Amino acid sequence: MSIFAAFASMAAPASMHPDVSKMPWMNKALSPDRRADLVIAQMTLDEKIQLVHGTHWIVHRDGQDVPAHSNYGAGFVPGIDRLGIPGINMADSAVGVRVSTFQGRYATLLPSTLGAASSWNPQAAFLYGSVIGRELRAMGFNMSIGGGVDITREPRNGRNFEYAGEDPLLAGTMTGNLMKGVQAQHLMGDVKHYAFNDQETGRTIYSADINKRAARESDLLAFQIAIGIAHPSGVMCSYNRVNTVYACENHWLLTDVLKKDFGFKGWVLSDWGGTHSTVKAALAGLDQEMPSDKYFGEPLKQAVLAGKVPMSRLDDMDHRILRSMFAAGVIDDPPTPRTVINPFRGRDDAQQLAEESMVLLKNEAHLLPLQASSIRSIALIGSHADVGVPSGGGSAQVNAPGGNAIGPGAHAGESIYFPSSPLKYIREHAPAAKIDFNPGTDPAAAAALARTAQVAIVFVNQPMQEGMDRPTLALPHDQDALVAAVAAANPHTLVVLETGGPVAMPWIDKVQGIVEAWYPGIGGAQALADLLFGNVDFSAKLPVSFPRNDNQLPHPEIAGITATTASKTPVFFDVDYNKAGAAVGYKWFEMKHLKPLFPFGFGLSYTSYAYSGLTVDRDGHTATLTVRNTGQRAGAEIAQVYAVLPKASGETYKRLVGFDRVELAPGESKRITVPLNSLCLSVYDTAKDTMLRLPGTYTILAGPSSADTPLRASFVQAH
Repeated sequence: MSIFAAFASMAAPASMHPDVSKMPWMNKALSPDRRADLVIAQMTLDEKIQLVHGTHWIVHRDGQDVPAHSNYGAGFVPGIDRLGIPGINMADSAVGVRVSTFQGRYATLLPSTLGAASSWNPQAAFLYGSVIGRELRAMGFNMSIGGGVDITREPRNGRNFEYAGEDPLLAGTMTGNLMKGVQAQHLMGDVKHYAFNDQETGRTIYSADINKRAARESDLLAFQIAIGIAHPSGVMCSYNRVNTVYACENHWLLTDVLKKDFGFKGWVLSDWGGTHSTVKAALAGLDQEMPSDKYFGEPLKQAVLAGKVPMSRLDDMDHRILRSMFAAGVIDDPPTPRTVINPFRGRDDAQQLAEESMVLLKNEAHLLPLQASSIRSIALIGSHADVGVPSGGGSAQVNAPGGNAIGPGAHAGESIYFPSSPLKYIREHAPAAKIDFNPGTDPAAAAALARTAQVAIVFVNQPMQEGMDRPTLALPHDQDALVAAVAAANPHTLVVLETGGPVAMPWIDKVQGIVEAWYPGIGGAQALADLLFGNVDFSAKLPVSFPRNDNQLPHPEIAGITATTASKTPVFFDVDYNKAGAAVGYKWFEMKHLKPLFPFGFGLSYTSYAYSGLTVDRDGHTATLTVRNTGQRAGAEIAQVYAVLPKASGETYKRLVGFDRVELAPGESKRITVPLNSLCLSVYDTAKDTMLRLPGTYTILAGPSSADTPLRASFVQAH
């Protein structure tokens, strides 16, 4: 089938479709589960098999016919036309819609989800998902396969920019609300990669070895919280093994935990090529093989006919898919007709999200905000800041409008840049200043320019993408030497970090200012300029700890990186997750009495805040405290509440159990009540196979970061 014929089939006239008015499952008054059951009763065996696998990765099917109704996305599952069931068109959409240029379409690049998590703002996360959802609808897709919730166990992980940080409560809350925003557009969504896919090195061969208590109180807790908020249509199982068993055929993960304990009603789809068996995977709880039919096509049909996979299990697979389609609204309100995306609305939303995402890490001698009325000259250096901002790569890569902003001269391993120019927007804010750019490729030349300027701003970057990890926290391409040279030439040096995760900073004491901009999206330069000049106040706080160096990590060298780079033959290896257990990120630092470079939850502002009056209700459901803006300008403070569990927990660290983003005028005080997440106050009892609160005294702490919790209260949990 030609591309034109395929598009024509997608816009077929109504006369080609059956009369849905005669189909009882089209009655919207019925529950999604009842509607799914009515459809299944009419399905043939072949139709049942058809729904539980894809038809290959469409955009990579060179020389093959494109299935009717396919939208050329990451995956396609044909529908059942005679029963009025549409196909499932899936799109990679972690930070915006991927491969939109295959159809000549524009898609908004949003800030990285790690950046969005820095806002600690569930409403911002919902907006983030809404942007993706409305653009997917406009393009004709009906399912997003974004929703990354893997926590930052490995800060050098190449996909951390797609995730939401190191803490289960923050990551689960932000990703859950993001996917809730997607599905509010009457689209299906998922969360991924379930579970323990916390590094890219050897991702298809390593085994994440972890005990059940640590698992349930860390990575799995993040998924549990996200699923409880979003009720997603799908959960994508991961490539790696968990306790030696592939995640996509792991009965404990898929059935015991996800479907039974979490009460997940949707379907489990494999990561692309992550299915390894037919009978074992089906009986373990995998519901759909993506992107093809190697195991869940003809082999599954034969397994059902032979009684190796019960028909009831196949019906359950189909039920989960169909009930999710009805629940999300993709049958009652399909994404047709196609419409033109509003790029200006998307850019404005992206800029708003970026303004809440960038973290002010250092501001010595009040270098910031820059004063447009008095600034005379600025040296702008490095990271192609004259033309754009970088983005993360792999399946999260959104196509840059007009192509890579840095042009054909991009070096191997460099990010794709989007046309949001820091130089342009900084010049707009300081039109009377002399602002010059140096590419930063020659530290001596960069230093020479910096020496002539009132302020030097050095942009540094950390390219990250799927399928690779950074071998170290150090910045690549000798950028540390660049910063050191500029700082030596100009004491008023500001560093802007455009990174996919934490980085080491050997020059930290040599510079006056540091801003973590992450991958800031298509509105990133506008947002950065507004923040630097004080049009907008910094309010974001770190969703990850910044270690001082690799030696502070549970694994100073990424597990398996030496073996996988030295051998062309995959060699299975184990990653000892029990080394940290549930003590990920700030919990690890506290347990090991280590001081990070910057702690989890840290972020500066142009104003200041004071905390007082912490009380906790007798049952430990809420904490109440007062936050006051003690500065001279309006701002937003992220109040964080932590808990130290009773001694019986065996823990020597605190846990994040609640947070609230508080908008305050100068001098204003607000008395806020923060719900305390019961799961985060619980431990997993392996004997009873459940999460429960231990009896004893719980110490509740509150303050502006994990390392600064001046307020203290307590409650007692009875036996």
